Amino acid sequence: MAASLSRPCFISLHMPFRQGWAQDLATTFRFHPVAVRETPRIRQLALRRGSAIFLINERLAPGPTGASSHDFLYDVDPRPALGTASNVCFEVDDVPWLCKRLQSQGCSLPVPPTEVRDDGGSVTYGVVSSIVGNVSHTLLDRSRYQGPFLPGFQPIQGVPLATGDGIDITHFDHITYVCPRGGARTALDWYQRCFGFHRFLLNPQERPADGYVLGGQGVGMLLLALQSAQGTPAHSCKLVFAESLSQDGTNQVDTFLEQHGGAGIQHVGLRTTDIVATTRALQQHGARFFTPPTAYYSQGGKAEEIQGAGQDPNTLAELGILLDTAVPRDKGHPDTHATDSPCQEYLMQIFTHPIFSEETFFLELI
Repeated sequence: MAASLSRPCFISLHMPFRQGWAQDLATTFRFHPVAVRETPRIRQLALRRGSAIFLINERLAPGPTGASSHDFLYDVDPRPALGTASNVCFEVDDVPWLCKRLQSQGCSLPVPPTEVRDDGGSVTYGVVSSIVGNVSHTLLDRSRYQGPFLPGFQPIQGVPLATGDGIDITHFDHITYVCPRGGARTALDWYQRCFGFHRFLLNPQERPADGYVLGGQGVGMLLLALQSAQGTPAHSCKLVFAESLSQDGTNQVDTFLEQHGGAGIQHVGLRTTDIVATTRALQQHGARFFTPPTAYYSQGGKAEEIQGAGQDPNTLAELGILLDTAVPRDKGHPDTHATDSPCQEYLMQIFTHPIFSEETFFLELI
C-alpha cells in the first residue's frame, strides 16, 4: 500500500553563503515574506504567493558552519555548493503511519516523526529521502496548528495583500525533476510505489509505454509525468521526470546534470489564470523570460491555432508565451493544467531564465 500525499505545503531552496535570492524572489517575482526563523548559523525565510510557498534556507557564515541536521527545521541540509531546490513538503494526515509505511518500502528517513509546537498549536513532521538526487520530502500534519506558517517561525508583520499588482499566481502546478539517462522510469516507478502517484500523459501523441519524446537538434529528451491521487488541481501535485536522449550532451537536461552536480529539481511550474497580465507585470519588475524563436509563431497553422484558442498571436509573440492545444480530458488523457475554451483545450506557458548563476533551477508560468 502506497503512501498518499496531499498538496505541497512548501518547496525549499538552499543557498550558499549570502547568495541573496530571497530578495530577488520578493522584489522581482513579488512573493511576500510571511515568517522567518534565525539561529546564529542559518536563516529560514518563508515567502508566499497565493498558496505557493518557497522556504529559503541560507547560511549566515561562509564555508563549513558545523550546522547540525536540526539547524534547518522541517528540512535536511543538502550542504550545497550552489543554489538548489532540494525539498518538497507535502501535507499529510498521519505522519507516523506514513513514515512507517515508507520505511517498510526501504525508504531512508533522515528525520523520524517529530512534534514541534508553539502558541499556535503543534505540527508533526518527518523527512524522507527521494530516490532522485539530493531531493527530500517533508511529510507534515498541520491540522492542529493555527499560526501563519509553522511553529518555530516568527510571523513577519505588515505582509501586503497580493492584490492590485497584476500578478495572478495561485499555486504550484508541477515540479520537474532531471534524472540521469535511464533514471526517469526508475523515479516514476518509485513515486508510484511509495507515494501512490498516478501516471498521466503529457501529449496526445504520447504512448504510455514510451513516454513523451521531444526530438530535434539540441533537444532529445524523454518526459514522464505523474499526479498525486488526492485533491482538486489546486490541492494536488504533478511531477514530471526528464532525461536526456541526445547523443552530443548539449541539451538543457545534460547541462543541468553537469552544473548541478547530479539529478535534482530543474524547475517549478506556477499556476496562473492570466498568464499575459502576469508576464507583463513580472517583466516590469525585472523578471527575465526566455523568448522562443520567431519561427514558432509563424510556422504553418500556429497563428490559426492561437486565434482558435481565443488568444492574440501578436501579444503572445511579443511576450514570448507558448500556446499548444491539449488533448481533451474525455479522450482518456487527463491534463489538469489545460485551459477550457469554447472550441478546445490549450496550454500556455513561459519560462524564466535560470534563477542562480548556474544554468540549473528556473521557474515557469503555466
